[in-house]
Amino acid sequence: MSRYVITQDQRRCIGCLACVVHCKVENNLPVGPRFCDILPVGPKEVNGVPRIFFVYMNCFHCEEAFCIKACPTGAMTRRAKDGIVYVKEELCIGCKSCMKACPWGIPQWNPETGKVFKCHLCMHRLDRGEKPACVEGCTTSCLTFSTPEEATRKTREQYAQKIAENLKALLWES
Repeated sequence: MSRYVITQDQRRCIGCLACVVHCKVENNLPVGPRFCDILPVGPKEVNGVPRIFFVYMNCFHCEEAFCIKACPTGAMTRRAKDGIVYVKEELCIGCKSCMKACPWGIPQWNPETGKVFKCHLCMHRLDRGEKPACVEGCTTSCLTFSTPEEATRKTREQYAQKIAENLKALLWES
């Protein structure tokens, strides 16, 4: 499991996509694929007022990562020192097995290289003592980068609860 998490305070997120833009610039990503995304949920009526909520999505760096298990070459791997799941580009053969295996649709196709890439929490920045570009560039400071221990249990439970509620409202209620 990754030593790091990114959490979002949805009350502060305005859906500006600054996190996505900063990530794309930092990682020199082509138009199209994204390492992180903001998903709008709604509009829904809340206390008689139409509201839209925004859910930040990036790789969860799963403990039992399906993408790692599906990769036939070992290109999708986990960094030993902190558990970050990343792609060793030189080993990727572009078979897209990891893309098919991930239930969250996190690994993305890079049309410029013909290989898969994904969020790696800006490992190069972490190694310099910096935060990931998405967190650093967040306009409203709604994204928080920390260790799971630093992110209190209550915060994580509230985050999961809110995502579940928003997705349920979007997917199952009319």
